Amino acid sequence: MDRERLADPEETPQEQELERTLRPRSLATFVGQPALREQLAIFIEAARSRGEPLDHVLLAGPPGLGKTTLAYIIAQEMGVNISTTSGPALERKADMAAILTHLEEGDVLFIDEIHRLNRAIEEILYPAMEDFQIDIVVGQGPSARTIRLELPRFTLIGATTRSGLITTPLRDRFGFSHRLDYYSVEDLKLIVRRSADILGVEIDEEGAHQLALRSRGTPRIANRLLRRVRDFAQVRHQGKITGEIALEALRLFEVDDEGLDRVDREILNLILHKFDGGPVGLSTLAVAIGEEEGTIEDVYEPYLLQRGFLMRTPRGRVLTRLGYEHCGVTPPARPHSPRPGTLFE
Repeated sequence: MDRERLADPEETPQEQELERTLRPRSLATFVGQPALREQLAIFIEAARSRGEPLDHVLLAGPPGLGKTTLAYIIAQEMGVNISTTSGPALERKADMAAILTHLEEGDVLFIDEIHRLNRAIEEILYPAMEDFQIDIVVGQGPSARTIRLELPRFTLIGATTRSGLITTPLRDRFGFSHRLDYYSVEDLKLIVRRSADILGVEIDEEGAHQLALRSRGTPRIANRLLRRVRDFAQVRHQGKITGEIALEALRLFEVDDEGLDRVDREILNLILHKFDGGPVGLSTLAVAIGEEEGTIEDVYEPYLLQRGFLMRTPRGRVLTRLGYEHCGVTPPARPHSPRPGTLFE
């Protein structure tokens, strides 16, 4: 289904390049995640004072919260180089071995979507992470032999949106792990104002507030909305983003007061009207909406669950009372209501 998606984690090369210019370069300029920032600052300072590489780091959380940005900041703060790859890109042991043997002492290796590593690659990483060694098989058949290669001490930073899919042996080899939280409106306002300064966009306090309110707690979406509203203000107005202009632009882009876009509302309305409010299984919902199951589960559901519009049950997805109300429908006599501790079951 061809449609623009506000929460889509995929970005065009142009968007990726622009996003890189908006990334903070140090912990001091990184906004939000206060507990994580403080912990990383301590670990980095301690490692630098001892002259040692930082321990391996696992960062989890929904797309767009800053996992990649933090990996680059860690490398910058440690004064080392960073190599980047992703789980799906590593298919052969030779690929992993080549990357590991080209690292230098203290370097950072960043693996995005680390939960998608295949088992063969994981088996290479175990001794590499723990003992900084890898075994290479040379030759074939009876003449094959194993050569053990020493690796420089490096830091592996893994990023994942599905921490439950990471195997226990791999998880146990990370010395530090943290799950990133959605950002507060106040933090997102600071991010919007900072990005506007970098882009040379004039925006007032109310304009930044309206964008932050509808950014789904996600900096990447806040920056994406800012770029869209900047274009609108440039074409339809004098370029400055005020609260009124921001609201006008967001209505045009079909972003509602809760930050839901057209696809989010389509999911809620589909469950309501085609499946009587649920329950409906994920595979059925994916076919009905024309999306991949993983996209619904990783990109759209987390925010709908967090806002209390949707609930997962053993039988499938169901609308909550808030979900009915957001669709403009009076809830049934006994609507599903989210209960503490059940939203992410």
